[in-house]
Amino acid sequence: MIRAPRCFLRISVAPAAALAAALLSSLARCSFLEPRDPVDSSLSPYFGTKTRYEDVNPGLLSGPEAPWRDPELLEGTCTPVQLVALIRHGTRYPTAKQIRKLRQLHGLLQARGSRDGGGSSTGSRDLGAALADWPLWYADWMDGQLVEKGRQDMRQLALRLASLFPALFSRENYGRLRLITSSKHRCVDSGAAFLQGLWQHYHPGLPPPDVADMECGPPRVNDKLMRFFDHCEKFLTEVEKNATALYHVEAFKTGPEMQNILKKVAATLQVPVNDLNADLIQVAFFTCSFDLAIKGVKSPWCDVFDIDDAKVLEYLNDLKQYWKRGYGYTINSRSSCTLFQDIFQHLDKAVEQKQRLTNAVSSAGEENQYMLSKEQVSANFFSSHPPVWSCGDPSSTAFSHGLLQRQGTPYSLQLQGTNASEVPKRSHCTLCLEPDICALPL
Repeated sequence: MIRAPRCFLRISVAPAAALAAALLSSLARCSFLEPRDPVDSSLSPYFGTKTRYEDVNPGLLSGPEAPWRDPELLEGTCTPVQLVALIRHGTRYPTAKQIRKLRQLHGLLQARGSRDGGGSSTGSRDLGAALADWPLWYADWMDGQLVEKGRQDMRQLALRLASLFPALFSRENYGRLRLITSSKHRCVDSGAAFLQGLWQHYHPGLPPPDVADMECGPPRVNDKLMRFFDHCEKFLTEVEKNATALYHVEAFKTGPEMQNILKKVAATLQVPVNDLNADLIQVAFFTCSFDLAIKGVKSPWCDVFDIDDAKVLEYLNDLKQYWKRGYGYTINSRSSCTLFQDIFQHLDKAVEQKQRLTNAVSSAGEENQYMLSKEQVSANFFSSHPPVWSCGDPSSTAFSHGLLQRQGTPYSLQLQGTNASEVPKRSHCTLCLEPDICALPL
């Protein structure tokens, strides 16, 4: 889920043929510990980074360890020589802040139940009463930690990548693997689980040793690289610690769209509307996702909202990411230069090694394409879109699903090389970043 920066995974082999550098990103949330009939919700497409991985890629339900290859990603004449990946952490618990808000909302429902005897005026079991009795099993100690399903996510991802790039993930290259992570516990734990998955690939049936004893070494913590926004003074001053930076987010919370949802939820749960606010509504919405992702159950929280509500709540979350992590402020994208520079420096080295060891002139096309992607990042290429404000008609395109993903914020963008059909044998370079994700360097 969201709010945890990165692990970063990097692996390479001695260059042999044409260069193919792939920058990969994982998807989103996850769900089940054992194979079973999938439990889903019509709200799932609107959970953003709290969406289960299986909801984005249903193939994970039937084959969580089976790789899927885009036919155009690597051509038969192209040999991968280095892989760099930014990989999101596995499924996690809600943060302590989210849990406290959920506890506050749960308390309102229980107080309502004590006033009316736990039922509606007709004596039937209404939704508010069902939620008051629904177990609140989240505890403060969980505080965004990785759940066991999240460890399974990472182990299975390691097995899929090892199967997809067998030459890179050969036993001989295991010692050349490097993992970098932020200090966030869910990211450190995700990196360790990834290494355990690779151990399972190399030594089927044998229990993995402690990651500190593995040949490639444990994940290395580097917050300046993986949590670059925490180390950018201009970002901290102008955005993170600026009380007015999220003005449009706060304005939208008190705007007509959110106020309509507050009134609707208050009526549904039979609680005073003045006891609710946008933050409580949002945590209730995401609790549906957490229950789906962690326990594989559809809780009554999923029945509080409909699709129209989900679109507005998705927009609220997108609006925050736009102004805090996206193109709302120039420094948001520029603060990521440290990470981009590190990625491209390693690709530069791979290009240099290839040029030293081969006389093939076809590498010019590959290098030009790579340099184009580099310039696109430096020039903030994907910033030419209208600003996103707090006001608007929910039926307009401004509220359409995935607005910021389509427009391309600096942490949710793709840089792709020229189509392979246009320039044969060029490497295909895809980069996808999201805010506050755990990146595993491959």
